[in-house]
Amino acid sequence: MSYDQTIIMAIIAASIGMFLWGRWRHDMVAVGALVACVFFGLVAPQDAFAGFGHPAVVTVACVLVLSRGLQISGAVDVLTRTVLPANAGPTLSIAALAALAAVLSGFMNNVGALALLMPVAIQVAGRLGLAPGQVLMPLAFGSILGGTTTLIGTPPNLIISGFRANQPGMTGFGMFDFTMVGLPLTLVGVVFIALIGWRLVPARKQAGTSGFETSAYITEVRVPEGSATAGKQVREVMDVLEDVDAQMLDLVRNDIYMRAPRPGKILRVGDILVLEADVGALNELLSRLDLRLEEDKRADAAGADVQIQEDAAVPDLDPKGEEVGADSGPAEKSDGPAAKSGKSAQREEAALMEMAVLPESRIVGSSASDLALRTRFSINLLAVARQGTCTMARLRFLKIRAGDVLLMQGSSEALSEFASNSACVPLAQRELRIPDKRKALMATGIMVVSVAVAALGLLPAAVSFAAGVLASMALRTVPLRSVYEAVDWPVVVLLGALLPVAGAMQSTGAANFMASLLLENVAQGNALVGLAVIMITTMILTDLMNNAATAAVMAPIGLGAAVQLGVNPDTFLMAVAIGSSCAFLTPIGHQNNTLILGPGGFRFGDYWRMGLPTDLLVILLSLPLLVWFWPL
Repeated sequence: MSYDQTIIMAIIAASIGMFLWGRWRHDMVAVGALVACVFFGLVAPQDAFAGFGHPAVVTVACVLVLSRGLQISGAVDVLTRTVLPANAGPTLSIAALAALAAVLSGFMNNVGALALLMPVAIQVAGRLGLAPGQVLMPLAFGSILGGTTTLIGTPPNLIISGFRANQPGMTGFGMFDFTMVGLPLTLVGVVFIALIGWRLVPARKQAGTSGFETSAYITEVRVPEGSATAGKQVREVMDVLEDVDAQMLDLVRNDIYMRAPRPGKILRVGDILVLEADVGALNELLSRLDLRLEEDKRADAAGADVQIQEDAAVPDLDPKGEEVGADSGPAEKSDGPAAKSGKSAQREEAALMEMAVLPESRIVGSSASDLALRTRFSINLLAVARQGTCTMARLRFLKIRAGDVLLMQGSSEALSEFASNSACVPLAQRELRIPDKRKALMATGIMVVSVAVAALGLLPAAVSFAAGVLASMALRTVPLRSVYEAVDWPVVVLLGALLPVAGAMQSTGAANFMASLLLENVAQGNALVGLAVIMITTMILTDLMNNAATAAVMAPIGLGAAVQLGVNPDTFLMAVAIGSSCAFLTPIGHQNNTLILGPGGFRFGDYWRMGLPTDLLVILLSLPLLVWFWPL
């Protein structure tokens, strides 16, 4: 073994040890490995950061942005309502959820797909009388399997494709080259999950969620022009509300307040429904009933479209926290955030924040109308959570009490300023996806066109998806503020740093050396056994460290094994891609496994019960599929 081989293997061993230890984040370890390679002369300094411009890294970042567009536009919510059965039993419900997660994961970030479907899964578990984890783990595994079906389904596929493109005389894999093996594997996996897998999951109680728990919010929604709810009876709406654990308290029509409207009453355009629901239910009911938040709708118009009535007995706050007398109207106080931004309050970039009202707060006893929230602070009061109380007051006229939790909408700066000046405690920032049919169609169209252009070879995948991101920004299907927030930067840094390290493994001959050890001691020259060894080794590593890191480490080893055996290198590269994606034994092997750890109430050792059979199924099914579609 040469000096360079010894050094690179020591760096790889140290990196794997650091990944397993978990003391430092994966991207930090990857950058450390890259710097070490440069220090020891294994990677030229001028090439150290070439990986960050690699098409695979660019594609990962762009796909994450396009995925965000599908999430926030409500496109996935529409698909969920269409596909998922309403009153099916456990087997069909879990099969539908896992299948939908798999389909979404093929074309968007699988962590994002899981996050979108988790609230639905928890509702399904409640309806079926199952522990949340018994639905969440099948959902997570389905999303992981779905990532194996396309080039953009998971970062390991892009890494393998990029590694192949760097080899002399070879190009990257196509958009659907992974489908031939990934699709049958996913179909069989989903069937196994639905019929047998979920029954193996321990029924744990849901772990306490972090953050502040509130009761249901009292909020107002309007029936907009063209809404499917217009013309429906109140009882039809109440049936939908019951499904999402919400209820209708009152109906406001032409400024006439109707307490507990009759079930047979027909709803009209412009009606305002006073609802009690939590934030998760608001997401779903806005989409299913095609409604709009009343305060959000009012914010669309100029501030002058609503006459704010000041109450002389109630002290108002200017943006500096000082009291304003009753004779100081909104027009005289024009130095607040609203006056600076005017009509262009940048609703596209608004955030949501929960605030608890302290007893000493100056806003106790005041309403949103009294405080002129929109004209003075550029923020909207969307909902109020008040334990055990109902009120007949309209939301904007509701007198705020100590202990209320307010759901506020506005820029982060304006929300923080108001919380500081009004003695409110910011609790948590929330994500509320307000459905927008037009943007949902545009976001879906952009994704479809980007995939089609890349699949047909009209443009490289990185260029095609970068153009899609540009279109998303131009059409505002993704708020400009959210473009960079949508990118998982630790993953991007991890990929950019490890690609040169993987190249160093190959250029020094270390990859061939490690492949020889595996083949001579285990496979003994048998190509099929060697393929199984490479896949199983990859699967073991990916259960213990990041899947993208595993793909980068194992790609050169897999290629080296194929070269030594004199067989098709694509077969071994595909085995590495599948093995690095399929992490089912531990909560740390894949981000989706980690994501369900708390909500499912799982322990570290709970995953292998369903994960081990799933791993065996992947090995037994994928090996013959690989040999069939990518002959040795």
